[in-house]
Amino acid sequence: MKAIVLHEYGGPDKLKYEDVPDPVAAPDQVLVRLAATSVNPIDYKLRSGAMKNFYPLELPVILGRDIAGIVRAVGSKVNGFQPGDKVIALGNHAYAELAVVAAADVAHLPEKLDLVKAAALPLVTTTGEQLITRGTKIQSGQTVLVSGAVGSVGRSAVWMAKKAGAIVIAGVRKSQLKEAEAVGADHVLALDDDAALAKLGFIDAVADTVGGETAQKLLSKVKQGGVFASVLGPPANASMHPTVKIEAVQVKPDAGMLRTFAEDAAAGRFVIPIDRMLHLADAAQAQAAAEKGSAGKILLLA
Repeated sequence: MKAIVLHEYGGPDKLKYEDVPDPVAAPDQVLVRLAATSVNPIDYKLRSGAMKNFYPLELPVILGRDIAGIVRAVGSKVNGFQPGDKVIALGNHAYAELAVVAAADVAHLPEKLDLVKAAALPLVTTTGEQLITRGTKIQSGQTVLVSGAVGSVGRSAVWMAKKAGAIVIAGVRKSQLKEAEAVGADHVLALDDDAALAKLGFIDAVADTVGGETAQKLLSKVKQGGVFASVLGPPANASMHPTVKIEAVQVKPDAGMLRTFAEDAAAGRFVIPIDRMLHLADAAQAQAAAEKGSAGKILLLA
């Protein structure tokens, strides 16, 4: 099969389009012929070596987490899937024509959801959902601020928090205020407007997808006994706020939740914007564009 292989840390040019052996499904795995995958920030952070102290790679390696495709074969212990099924999953080594994934992590694609566009969903929706349910544990009637709310993970967190019955504040940059009105939050707040931020009272929780100085400012807005949950680790000033519970969220596959998000997307209730679609061979170009900032997910067609 063809795949994108990373042999050494570095820039996008280190991603090579090569022939590699086809993977084979273990007894509890499903072999998927990918229709598409997508580029996530974790992909280029791993590629560059920026995260090697936390997540060292065993090079050479195939990156990519999002799987959307058609089942090619199933392992001997797998039930519920058969060749020809359209599926999505949060897996690994997805920058390839074929990928194996644990059957427990695979979800059937809803009939009305486009298979290629579905590749935008797995990692960001799973992360956003777990940021709310495992991180903030927000309850109906409580108030949560989601930072980076127009990003893919942020949109997913807003959607999940609203489902939980929370009052949701979409935290964005001033330049994104109009765009943020469409994400479904109850209120919109410019996080780079100190005057606006100063007017924010104490809230029950923050679901952080931004980190850095913004996270430090938002931590001071969480009430005593409240929760600051982040996918980027604790803010640098966490020790200054001992009465706030800090929750670092590391995503885990959840096929049932992914299927629910996919059903919402199929019904048009939930949308992850897609910026562009490129061929798998153009993964270097796709990652370079994603690093500069895009208006939505960049898909790689396998």
